[in-house]
Amino acid sequence: MKQGKLILLPNLLGRDSKKEYFPIILKEKINCLDGLIAEDEKNARRYLKNFLSSEKTDNFLIKILNKKTKDYDDIINSILKGKTWGLISDIGMPCIADPGSELIFLAHLNNIKVEAISGSSSILLALILSGFSGQKFFFHGYLPIEKFKLKRKIKEIEKACDEKVTQIFIETPYRNFRLFKFLIEVLKDNTFLSIAKELETENQLVVTQKISFWKKGCFSKKIYGKEYFHKKKMVFLISK
Repeated sequence: MKQGKLILLPNLLGRDSKKEYFPIILKEKINCLDGLIAEDEKNARRYLKNFLSSEKTDNFLIKILNKKTKDYDDIINSILKGKTWGLISDIGMPCIADPGSELIFLAHLNNIKVEAISGSSSILLALILSGFSGQKFFFHGYLPIEKFKLKRKIKEIEKACDEKVTQIFIETPYRNFRLFKFLIEVLKDNTFLSIAKELETENQLVVTQKISFWKKGCFSKKIYGKEYFHKKKMVFLISK
């Protein structure tokens, strides 16, 4: 019987990203799949259209894996029976600030072969474009929403910068400006904040400056107002 496996596949960082960012080998790998695991069926079929005909895309087997998923038995059993499944995220590489790691962990426990095709990660791109140290860094994912907890967390990660550790975090796009206001309110003026915006698109912009600079831009010149942040894909980094 053919040995099944799980293949982690890269996605683009934005709908405006050029298809040339897809690795050349990706089409070959997708044509070998028996099914695709994704967070959303509509996004999954849009992804497949980059590599398959409309007919194959419409009939392709899709399994949904999101933060509500608790049972992976169907996928694991399918792979154990010789099927090959691909796993994608809506944006970038799977499993980083996205669901999927539990499935991969179970695959290893069941002696299932796991492969990965490398691609873009907004977290790593933001880091190398920021100018901050890549020798030591910590990714926090999403910070707390509640005001008191958020302020306390911002102070904690600023203190961690004293050890030359770059601190990285993200936010839901519609709350970007809220987070930004908390950052310039809580962080010290000489702390550096880097904001990477809409990476791998024509609107890509990375700005690294001290908090004192961001304060002037936000409250005086209005350069970095709400429209700059609202519903934009962003990565936030701080350092000293």
